[in-house]
Amino acid sequence: MTQNPQGQMHQNMHTGPVPPEMNHGGHEMFDVHEVLGAAIAGLNLFTILRPHVQDQELLTILDRQFHFMQEEYNITSECFRTGQDPSKHTQRYMMKENNDFIFGMKPSPPKKPMQTANEINDEVISGYLLGVHKSGASLKAMSALETTNPVVRRVLADSVPNCIEMAYEMSIYQNKHHYYQMPQLAQQDMQQISNAFAPSHIQPNGMTQ
Repeated sequence: MTQNPQGQMHQNMHTGPVPPEMNHGGHEMFDVHEVLGAAIAGLNLFTILRPHVQDQELLTILDRQFHFMQEEYNITSECFRTGQDPSKHTQRYMMKENNDFIFGMKPSPPKKPMQTANEINDEVISGYLLGVHKSGASLKAMSALETTNPVVRRVLADSVPNCIEMAYEMSIYQNKHHYYQMPQLAQQDMQQISNAFAPSHIQPNGMTQ
C-alpha cells in the first residue's frame, strides 16, 4: 500500500494501492493541467513582449517576475508529475516597489484598441502582464480547492499570494505612470462604508458575552 509524504494511506476502491504519481483526483487532473497550460501561456507572453519594452524599470520587473514564474512552473509541474514533494521548496515573491498609490484621476485621452501592432507601448505591455497575474491568482485558487494531492494542493495554495504580489507590483508601476488611475470616494462616503460593520460577539452556543 502506498503512502504519501505525509504518511497517509491511499487506495482506489476498484484497483487497490495508488502509487504517488497517480495520487490525483479527476477534477485535479483537469484543473492543474489548465493551471500549467496557463503558466506556459503567461511565460510565452512575457517572452514575446520583452523586446518591445522601452522603460528600464518595467524591463527589470518583467525579468524578475519571469524568472520567479518559471521556477514556480517547474516546481508545480514536478510535484504534479511525481505526486511527491518537489526537489525545491516554493518561494515567496517579494516585490521591489513601495506601497505608495497615487489617488485621484488625471485627465487622459479615451482608451481604444490598437489599430496596428506598431502602437504597442509600455502601458499596453504592463496591462498584459498585470492580466497574467490576475487570471493566475483566480485559476490557482479555484484549482487548489479541487486538488486532492496534498503536495500539489500546498504548492498551488502557496503560489496564489505570489500572483497577488506580482499583480500588486505591476499595478503600482502602472499607477505611478498614470496607466492605472485610482479614484476615491468622497471622504464622507468612505467613512460611512468603512464603519458600516460592527464586531460580532455571539458565542457558538448562541449566548452573548
